[in-house]
Amino acid sequence: MSLRVIFMGSPAFAVPSLRALHTAGYTISAVVTQPDRPAGRGGRLAPPEVKVAAAELGLPLLQPETLKDEAMRAHLRSLMPDLIVVAAFGKILGRAVLETPRLGSLNVHASLLPRWRGASPVTAAILAGDRETGVSIMEMAPALDAGPVIARAALAIPAGATTGSLEPSLAVLGAETLVETLPGWLAGERPAEPQDELLVTFCGLVRKEDGHLRAGMTATEAERAVRAF
Repeated sequence: MSLRVIFMGSPAFAVPSLRALHTAGYTISAVVTQPDRPAGRGGRLAPPEVKVAAAELGLPLLQPETLKDEAMRAHLRSLMPDLIVVAAFGKILGRAVLETPRLGSLNVHASLLPRWRGASPVTAAILAGDRETGVSIMEMAPALDAGPVIARAALAIPAGATTGSLEPSLAVLGAETLVETLPGWLAGERPAEPQDELLVTFCGLVRKEDGHLRAGMTATEAERAVRAF
């Protein structure tokens, strides 16, 4: 396909979406991911999973420290993208980046928006005892996960599910929903619908101390916390 896409993502959750776009034949002009970071007890630099996948697919790679740098923004504009697709990139994109592509920017988000906007939707769903979660394909807006939604796909949360066991299934579901949704959206046959602001819930970044069990927890809260963290 002649559609030029810039893909932005970092962890394993984003890899199926990148691979799905590539397999579907979209032209991926660049893959943008986080810089290598220290990982593990040894603190050795480790590449994001998306970097590894991009190398396997032979795709151009960018690892900027920030997208606020005008030189980086100019480089993205020079690629003349039709679309930016984001999946767990790890940083909020400013208006200047979101408005770079001709057709807009889409996000693969691991919740049934407007429930669980934010950085840890899978963890939040388990902590809250939700019976189902899912993925949303949304048009991106400057506000956090507030853009109109093009498609949702639900997934029941199995008994005993953990964040680690649930995320791979959501990653695959997100990739499938993305490539199923794109043709209709591009053709104007699947318009995005605004989120109901009355139903919005938020979740933040997970901190190490969040995983500590507390004496005041009920047995149900403690069990959910163990699975969530």
